[in-house]
Amino acid sequence: MRRRTAPLAVSALLLAAGCTASAGSEDAGSDGGSASVTASAPDQRLTVVADAEPAAAAVSTSRALFDEAGVVVLAPDGDAAATLLGASAAVGLGVPLLLDPEGEGADDAVAAELDRLGAATVLVVGGDAAPGGGDREVVTVPATAEAVGAATGLDLVEADPVPADGEAAAVAELDPDAPAALVPEDGAAGGDGEASGELPEVTRADPLEDTVVLAAGTPESLAGVATARAAGAQVQLTGGSTDPRASADVVDLVAQDPSGTVVALGADFGTEEGLDWKLETAATGAQLPGGGQLLFPQHFMVALYGHPGTGSLGVLGEQDVDASVQRARDTAAPYEALVPDATVVPAFEVIATVASQFPTEEGDYSFEAPVEQLRPWVEAAGEAGLYVVLDLQPGRTDFVTQAERYRELLVLPHVGLALDPEWRLAPDQVHLTQIGSVPVEEVDRVVTWLADLTRENRLPQKLLVLHQFRVDMIPGRENVDLSRDELSVMVHADGQGPQGSKQETWRVLHDVGPAEGLAWGWKNFYDEDQPMLTPEETIAQVSPRPQLVSYQ
Repeated sequence: MRRRTAPLAVSALLLAAGCTASAGSEDAGSDGGSASVTASAPDQRLTVVADAEPAAAAVSTSRALFDEAGVVVLAPDGDAAATLLGASAAVGLGVPLLLDPEGEGADDAVAAELDRLGAATVLVVGGDAAPGGGDREVVTVPATAEAVGAATGLDLVEADPVPADGEAAAVAELDPDAPAALVPEDGAAGGDGEASGELPEVTRADPLEDTVVLAAGTPESLAGVATARAAGAQVQLTGGSTDPRASADVVDLVAQDPSGTVVALGADFGTEEGLDWKLETAATGAQLPGGGQLLFPQHFMVALYGHPGTGSLGVLGEQDVDASVQRARDTAAPYEALVPDATVVPAFEVIATVASQFPTEEGDYSFEAPVEQLRPWVEAAGEAGLYVVLDLQPGRTDFVTQAERYRELLVLPHVGLALDPEWRLAPDQVHLTQIGSVPVEEVDRVVTWLADLTRENRLPQKLLVLHQFRVDMIPGRENVDLSRDELSVMVHADGQGPQGSKQETWRVLHDVGPAEGLAWGWKNFYDEDQPMLTPEETIAQVSPRPQLVSYQ
């Protein structure tokens, strides 16, 4: 194998059929009844194969991973049986799988790729012609396991029929040393008959073990997945997501070789904004409690709220840190059976700055807890698998100024931020006389500050909580900046009292908007709610379902 040096800079290439050949290909071909194959990693750290048509995507993947192949497998585009068995043959032989969109050997892009690869022999599965003609040897074979096995000399292992929604996964799991004979679940076959002609012996390339192919698993990527496995690349299906931060498995795989090359295979990857920095974030390997680097909907949080060392500000401070960790776990546990589609994560919401009724030393009516006081709680939570949110009650100063005080805690991957507008005062206001508020412009400054901090430090997505129980607490909230994928912005309805009033507040806050892009939180008060909802009632009665339930 020849590995091209990959620069750290990301280049997202929308590879298209008919482009010029990759630089640096070595001259080789069939010699004495054998066919050689050369594979190499792409030049770039990131290559995006975003063709919408399966045949074009197959060509682009071949161009990304193979320099030459004396033998190539070809199947008619849209023929499930031929494509699956073509994948089995391609992976077993270690050669690219291309698709003929016309099924009649007339595609110029496929012919150009066969020329670039130096393909002297084409194995056509389920068809009878190959694009380009000329002196190329064409071996045709019906799309049956027996015929493909006989033509290739591969001992195709018996396989269970593959359902239509499991084709990509089945191809991704093919073992080059013992490929299964993949067949459609519906039993469709590609005809009867025997192979015409013989294949030369194939000398496969060294596997591209340092190349990771992220595949959305969509239909247009199927042949590309086979080609990636044939090249010996590591293939990881993303479950349809195009954000590499979404999957713990993807994060683990990419982090194994942070400087290795990555191919993103699937049309939707072409529209994933910021794919380059998201990949570099995944490559750190840092994960959120509960796994992955995205917060929702993968996770469901249950938090204890309060200030360390005092029970007067919430249940978090009613016990020491170790007992609080256990209480958070116990409080979250009932939700595991109630929220089966997400990972339940216990959490602390720590009041980092406490509103004061009287002027403080700095005159801002806010007591800023020292980092040294909070760090043991933050670190113990992280070690125990809890998420932490630092809550700001800034008084007469601004949120960004206070957030900056806790930068060294916020650069930890399991720590987010909460803004409490109730305690954001105008210059002439005092707490418990007026209910504070914060304009959306100041919220957006926090969005920018926290998102930049997250991006610069390649951190998992951070939670930014906006506490609210009246619309006028955040004027203009409908225009809040939700464009930064580094953050998940949440509105947390933290009103207390009768359940009817709380439900009305919940409805009104939802009506403010925006309708899409916000996460939502609900607070249960032990003493002030009338009555406080049980976990079962919280899930059944609070609709739409929140992503965070906190307890005070």
